[in-house]
Amino acid sequence: MSDLAHRKCEPCEGGTKPLDEDTVKEYISQVDGWEHRDGVIEKTFTFKNYYHTTAFVNAVAWIAHREDHHPDIEFGYKECTVRFSTHAIGGLSDNDFICAAKVDALIG
Repeated sequence: MSDLAHRKCEPCEGGTKPLDEDTVKEYISQVDGWEHRDGVIEKTFTFKNYYHTTAFVNAVAWIAHREDHHPDIEFGYKECTVRFSTHAIGGLSDNDFICAAKVDALIG
């Protein structure tokens, strides 16, 4: 499990600068399978059936609620795509990578 998964999200408000490219590269290497493009990180997860997919979505929603940092989630029968960005700053923050690591920890 990434050290990021042990951290807690901090409030992030307008005026805070998005992470620079070097920091994004460092963090993206710590969250397996996540892709970075256009100020967003995303990962698609595949499951056995709709029940498992929905259970995962609910667990991601629980993490988002606990961290007060909310992703965009798209899901269907056997697939779920999770996207993180920090809308308040128009880019990526530590919070995006912290939550990505926590989501990965659900899968193990």
